[in-house]
Amino acid sequence: MSNPLEPSTATAAPVVPARPQSIRRGIVAATIGNALEWYDMGVYALLAIYIGHNFFPSDNPAIEVVQAFAAFGISYLIRPIGGLILGSYADRKGSKKGLVLTIRLMVLGTALIAMMPSFDSIGLLAPVGLILGRLIQGFSAGGEFGAATSYLLAQHEGKRGFLGSFQFASQGLGALVAAITVATLTAVFSEQQMNDWAWRIPFVIGLLVGPVGWWVRRHVDEAPIAETTGGKRNTPVLEIFRFQKASLFMAGGALAISTALNFVLQYMPTYGIKQLGLDPSISFTTLILTGVILTFVTPVVGYLSDRVGRMRLMIPAAILIGTLTIPLFFGLIAGKNFLVLALVMVLLGVLKALYFGALPSVMADVFTKQTRATGLSFSYNASVALFGGFTPMICAYLIEVTGQPIAPGYYLAALATLSIIALVSSMKFRAVH
Repeated sequence: MSNPLEPSTATAAPVVPARPQSIRRGIVAATIGNALEWYDMGVYALLAIYIGHNFFPSDNPAIEVVQAFAAFGISYLIRPIGGLILGSYADRKGSKKGLVLTIRLMVLGTALIAMMPSFDSIGLLAPVGLILGRLIQGFSAGGEFGAATSYLLAQHEGKRGFLGSFQFASQGLGALVAAITVATLTAVFSEQQMNDWAWRIPFVIGLLVGPVGWWVRRHVDEAPIAETTGGKRNTPVLEIFRFQKASLFMAGGALAISTALNFVLQYMPTYGIKQLGLDPSISFTTLILTGVILTFVTPVVGYLSDRVGRMRLMIPAAILIGTLTIPLFFGLIAGKNFLVLALVMVLLGVLKALYFGALPSVMADVFTKQTRATGLSFSYNASVALFGGFTPMICAYLIEVTGQPIAPGYYLAALATLSIIALVSSMKFRAVH
């Protein structure tokens, strides 16, 4: 994208041709860390009941869950900082080096959570250690999105929608594996076993995947890099905040409804247990359905977006999310059974796939190539921190305070409006620039 707001000395040279390498291998390298991130996040959200019991014991189980989700959300506050530091590192040193660094940090945070003793064993050090692990994960995830998305989009200019969609498809894969893992564990182990030790198993599994992801990223070629001419030092953080502030708002606003809806989907099994009285293993199974949809439908949407246009898919999807969410919550309350919950999860999963299949390429288009990893990382993580990380806690809090189980629906409707405004603004921005 040509951005006239930048100094004239920062003109871009032609993009370095791609080295001979398999696009398939590039997709695996870019998305494996994102899948691991969302797997860890998914199992944390799904196991919040047990984590709250171990690290935030209280006489009120609802308070335990809210506090566990609060620790979940706190880690998202550091993600924008990680986005600036790690995204800038990827823009200056190359996407591959950024990807290798983020997955190392991700494994470290996962190890802390998996091995941290409970409150009964070490007292206040337990929740402190848990939060530290989440903060490390959050810092790592801060740079993951920008570096991985930049790496994907650089593989083939004509397939940006399709390639970018794998970034979000990997989120569906991570959520799918997390749902299968937790559903299996809650079916095999008793409630007491889950509370005592079995909740740690998914995090240990994540530790086993991390080294594989690190090895894959170490052995792929660097992505093509658009170099800057004129002898000017690349300072992506400075460039973003001096010349591309509007781009940050457009990219982050477009992401708002997508990230909030994703966290609502992660919260829904807990909703089914607490509000609908469903068995945990049955309630967690519904996430398998949405995981399949988000993993396999999202690349199809990305493929279509390269042919029919991104906004023709995204804006109608955002409108449907905003208008259908509240009726769907009413249906949940009226039905109070597995089939209704599964139907709602499927519908929301399809709408989410339609919206975010093309979203990575739309967000990338409002930034220059020299600042893309930094801009994507910061806008993505600032939006996730505002509209995503605290969404499960907000949903639980709104239901508790208002006494209205449909309260999450109002929250999503408001964010859908915000995202539509951001999309329309980005269309006008690209038309001008």
